[in-house]
Amino acid sequence: MKDKKAINFPKSIENFLLHLHPIKIDARAVKFTRTFGLGGITALLFIILCVTGMVLRFSYVPSVAGAYDSILALERETIFGHFLRNLHHWSAKLMIIVSFLHMVRVIYSMAIFKKRAENWIYGLVMMFFVVAASFTGYLLPWDQLAFWAVTVVTQIIEYIPFIGVPLADMVRGSSTVDEQTLLNFYTLHTGILPLLFIVLMSMHFWLIRKAGGVALPKIEKPEKVNVNPNLIWIEIMAAAIVIAALFLTSAFYHAPLLEEANPLVSPNPSKAPWYFLGAQELLLHLHPVFGAVLVPLAVTAFFVYLPFFRVKNLNVGVWFNSPLGKQITIQSSIVSFVFTFVLIYLLDHFLHFQLWFTSWPMWISNGILPFLAYMLPMGAYVYFWKAKKQAENTEILLACTSILLSSYLSMLFISLLLRGEGMTLIF
Repeated sequence: MKDKKAINFPKSIENFLLHLHPIKIDARAVKFTRTFGLGGITALLFIILCVTGMVLRFSYVPSVAGAYDSILALERETIFGHFLRNLHHWSAKLMIIVSFLHMVRVIYSMAIFKKRAENWIYGLVMMFFVVAASFTGYLLPWDQLAFWAVTVVTQIIEYIPFIGVPLADMVRGSSTVDEQTLLNFYTLHTGILPLLFIVLMSMHFWLIRKAGGVALPKIEKPEKVNVNPNLIWIEIMAAAIVIAALFLTSAFYHAPLLEEANPLVSPNPSKAPWYFLGAQELLLHLHPVFGAVLVPLAVTAFFVYLPFFRVKNLNVGVWFNSPLGKQITIQSSIVSFVFTFVLIYLLDHFLHFQLWFTSWPMWISNGILPFLAYMLPMGAYVYFWKAKKQAENTEILLACTSILLSSYLSMLFISLLLRGEGMTLIF
């Protein structure tokens, strides 16, 4: 690959860029489809959110009496106030999506194993902070949408046995969503979480450098090219496209703002923030011990331990590890999405375990039985790949990952688009 003419930056900017990148990198890492720039886009979105958030702080009043009116004044009286709020809102939504896609990309490109395992853990914690920042910011407009979404999530936390109510009270700052909750969320959203994210993001980038950059298949003599301009130019173009898209979206699509929060009037249906809708859907079909504790803990443990499983024939940097891995990933995702959708329909209309086994404890009829209705077919499907198709452990891990992710997306889709009044299933 022939180098282009280098871009001339001021010395301070050039030194900063060299902290992020080495002077020369493998030519294969420059290809955009290697990473799709998802990590860099996430960092860019964080910067946009920090800048717009600091500006919005000048107008926002963190109190029940003043929060909603300050949002109205921002949109109606402040120059470009409406645009800034829209930009902050859409950047936050996009950051969750891009962060999720970035994590999916590093899994399927086999970039989480061996020396990159530690960075995977940092990435999981950062994903948690991304969701936490969005959740704490969700309440700040203090409208009906925000108030009841946060109320639903904190009520879900209460389902956790023994510690649920104290934990929910700690999140809210009281027994209900009130001014103390708003102040706590404001402090977390505008101060603590951004600072923690900066620390973790710095560690994340440093560990990427320490691991040798983007995970690539090993070859004897990789071709090296200068970062400036080969990679820097692509990053500038990607950033310009993302910023332009956000500006256009913010100009034509407004951030939602319903009437002011009223604790006495509950909307029907009351739904959690969109990224928690899969969890809310899960609780419609499983006993709280399963839906709020066992399943989330098991899924979290799986993803935390994912890079530490024993794997064979590992091809770091190769998408899906092998042709069989690609086949099993695509099929598992489709099968899991469709099966989850069908099972939820059956549970809503035909599989009434609680009515059939009224004498049984709820944790069996509404816990173990629907749980097994999902696990047994999915387990048999994975066993089919292991026993009949001779899939290695690496491919089986990809299958399990795809099943979990696709199932959650199916539940999110159903709760977001197909749940009407009373959370009934509608088409």
